[in-house]
Amino acid sequence: MNPITVLLAEDHLVVRQGLLALLEPETDIQVVGEAENGRQAVALAASLAPDVVVMDIAMPRLNGLEAMRQILFATPAIRVLILSAHDDDAYVEQAIAMGAAGYLIKQTASHEVAAAIREVCKGRRFLSPRLSKRQYHRQHMGMGDLPEKIAAHLTSREMEVLRLMAEGKADMEVAGALHISVRTMEKHRRKVMGKLNLHDTAGLTRYAISAGIIESSVQVTIL
Repeated sequence: MNPITVLLAEDHLVVRQGLLALLEPETDIQVVGEAENGRQAVALAASLAPDVVVMDIAMPRLNGLEAMRQILFATPAIRVLILSAHDDDAYVEQAIAMGAAGYLIKQTASHEVAAAIREVCKGRRFLSPRLSKRQYHRQHMGMGDLPEKIAAHLTSREMEVLRLMAEGKADMEVAGALHISVRTMEKHRRKVMGKLNLHDTAGLTRYAISAGIIESSVQVTIL
């Protein structure tokens, strides 16, 4: 049988190397590509057509959830397995709602990574055992709905604007990075703030960190 082909989308080199070391002994799994940002992940998924993409959420240039959405839109047969440091139920629910086949937390046991890849490749869902137990209790103990933490209604361009603004870039810098006019950038900013019901850049930054769009280390000081 052909091995399961995997694309690793993770911006931290040490983590990618660790994943490679974990998967190398698995004869039925073959890593065919590595992406260090969301845009590269989308491009490599299109060119390599892997069976599974292992995707971090907090990715530069394009966050992991938006990258996943674009990958699945272009190639629905690809299975995306989220591997993230965030283990909050809201992140898990949001990722699954957007099409993730599974969700692993980075503190998971090493053998679970290969097991998760095999399971999602078979068309099954896989959650880290800790997350699976919490989901079971939520479903069977009558717990309420989860609060919505991540905006599913932002467009791809609005997500880019949010990320760049949250990283502390001025309107002119954002416009230059996206190759749009400052006036167009201002329109996008107003739409983002309106959809998220936020009123200043500090609020956008806090939101982006809590949603896993950027990492807290990107912005040192938040007023």
